[in-house]
Amino acid sequence: MCGGFTCSKNALIALNVLYVVVASILISVAVYGQASSLVTNLPIVGGILACGVFLILISLLGLAGAVRHHQVMLFFYMVILFLLFLVQFSVACACLAVNSDQQEMLAQQGWNKVDMDVKEEVQERFKCCGFQDRSIPANGTADYPSCDIVDRVCCQNMVITPHCQCDPCMETLKERIDNAFKLCGGIGLFFSFTEFLGVWLTVRYRNQKDPRANPSAFL
Repeated sequence: MCGGFTCSKNALIALNVLYVVVASILISVAVYGQASSLVTNLPIVGGILACGVFLILISLLGLAGAVRHHQVMLFFYMVILFLLFLVQFSVACACLAVNSDQQEMLAQQGWNKVDMDVKEEVQERFKCCGFQDRSIPANGTADYPSCDIVDRVCCQNMVITPHCQCDPCMETLKERIDNAFKLCGGIGLFFSFTEFLGVWLTVRYRNQKDPRANPSAFL
């Protein structure tokens, strides 16, 4: 029956195969979040990426422990998976809790860290100029490259004037950054509960006796 040893074993194996798929989705979503902007600093999204990579490694341990019904491997798998659940759940909640002001602060930090070549690439890719505005600091040196090329693209068939200029990059990237946080947080939160299911199933499976095992063997 389904509550027996064989069913628990097959369910745990299937769940770990699912974890590999889930980890691939988390990695893909996190990579999209990092690539949604070339300059924004998204450390929380990086946490989702790390959870995805770690989940793949843990699922391999779980597969080996489930196939062999190895008590020690299953114990460490259970403990590490529960810790990963706590981390991923916390990071996912943090992604969903980040507001627009915090997103802008992270984006500003990323913009300040990169060099002019990357900023120029961002401006050309997203058809924007500067981060928040085109103001020039008191030292007379702008923190963004020339906008002549992108302005010509933004103002095709029009005369480039102060009224016809590319928008600041933050306005262009704001929606992308928000989507990256919400997507990573939502998927991370949803799949974190499957890890809790894995912990429960592992506890159940460890306490079941293999009918084909040697009764005198402990491991």
